[in-house]
Amino acid sequence: MTQRHEPKQRVRISRRGVLQRGAWGAAGIVAAKQFRELNPFAFAAESQPSPEQKAADEKAAHDQAAKEKAKSKKGIKSVIQIFLWGGMSHNDTWDPKPGTGYDYLGQFDKVIPTNVEGIQLSSLFPYLAKQADKFSLIRSMTHGNNGHETAAYLMQTGHKPGDRLAYPSVGAVFAYFKREEYKGLLPPYIVMLQAAGRFSEEGFLGPAYKPFATGGDPNAERFEVQGIVNRGVTDQRQKARRELLDKVNLLGHGLANAADIAAAEAAREQAYGLILGSGRDVFDLSNEPAELRDRYGRNTFGQECLAARRMVQAGVPYVTISFPGGWDTHSNHFTTMRRQCPQLDQGLATLLQDLHDRGLLETTLVWCTGEFGRTPKVSWEPPWNGGRHHFGNVFTVLVAGGGFAGGRVLGKSDEKGENVAERPVYPADLLGTFYLLSGIDAKAVLPHPMGYEARVLDAEGEGMKSAGLLEELL
Repeated sequence: MTQRHEPKQRVRISRRGVLQRGAWGAAGIVAAKQFRELNPFAFAAESQPSPEQKAADEKAAHDQAAKEKAKSKKGIKSVIQIFLWGGMSHNDTWDPKPGTGYDYLGQFDKVIPTNVEGIQLSSLFPYLAKQADKFSLIRSMTHGNNGHETAAYLMQTGHKPGDRLAYPSVGAVFAYFKREEYKGLLPPYIVMLQAAGRFSEEGFLGPAYKPFATGGDPNAERFEVQGIVNRGVTDQRQKARRELLDKVNLLGHGLANAADIAAAEAAREQAYGLILGSGRDVFDLSNEPAELRDRYGRNTFGQECLAARRMVQAGVPYVTISFPGGWDTHSNHFTTMRRQCPQLDQGLATLLQDLHDRGLLETTLVWCTGEFGRTPKVSWEPPWNGGRHHFGNVFTVLVAGGGFAGGRVLGKSDEKGENVAERPVYPADLLGTFYLLSGIDAKAVLPHPMGYEARVLDAEGEGMKSAGLLEELL
């Protein structure tokens, strides 16, 4: 049905009315302009996004830029994590604060330049100062947690502690996602010398992804790896035992074509390959030139770094080095730092150079940090007598290789190293960038034995903070 529209009645306006209306409109424009000039912040507030919206926009921009930059990278094939359990002081090492006074500097008031203009380190790190073009520093790492176990869980999983789900560590996640790709004899996730975290590192993924802890000491005459290089049993004796077993294994020879027997035999051959073959050879550091072993440092940590490089050459996806001795320096802080920093400096610097020289650094991620930093202000009073305590407000992480650029600093702590001043970086941002460069989908679902929904990272769903992937370092 067609509707009929009656013509609208015309309204006549006099010439005087037109002039009056024009004057009123002009007056309104002038008044609005004067109000803006007198109250600029009122109009700016209406047009500016809220702090929350601004942070969300910045995060989205970082995430998108990181994904674009990652396309041109070769990607991470292996990871070497150096875990400084206990928490190393950032002020005394990779984020020095010269001029802040004795209560903050203590005995370490000297800084040195690096081979990258504008980057300074504590004078305790002369070797790393010559390798600054190969690594970058995140000086605004933060999570605000001051408990060893909970902070370690945050840094190792990227998930909030205390949830009903015990998430796997980043090493276990790598082992899970590289399980089809990696076909080596050695376990896919190796820890030297003991497990690094103070939690179940395989989490709900189960024993198949539990880290293999080597035990032993790579600086000893013989690196006695648990289950591979046995104390008091020479290689010759192990080979003789195998030959004897083969001679008496009549059942295995008689039923060689049976499926179960064949599978057991294949597993046995793999085990022998690990104990007596190329798998065992990876841990034999005597195959390395003495001069190179000296460059790494003839101490446990230095030789751990060398062993880690050999594992990466063998294709092991994830290797964790737990620094022997620990960094929980509530007391005797400066004495401990004078003893341990030179070992960390020499071993880590040589590892970066060695990986670079062999063409492995581009596809091998090296990252080094503790679960948090130490308090910037020194506790001189008894019983601490010059100690630094747990500090999750802000600390420093070193990253190198695996697609990360060298010679850069991301973020900034304030004048005394007490708070983040620029560009906070949270555990989900750090691990999320690792996963991105490794081709691991951070939103992928992980298998949970009880059927609970669990993803590699789900920062928003868990209430975990995130400021965006680390595109500035790619």
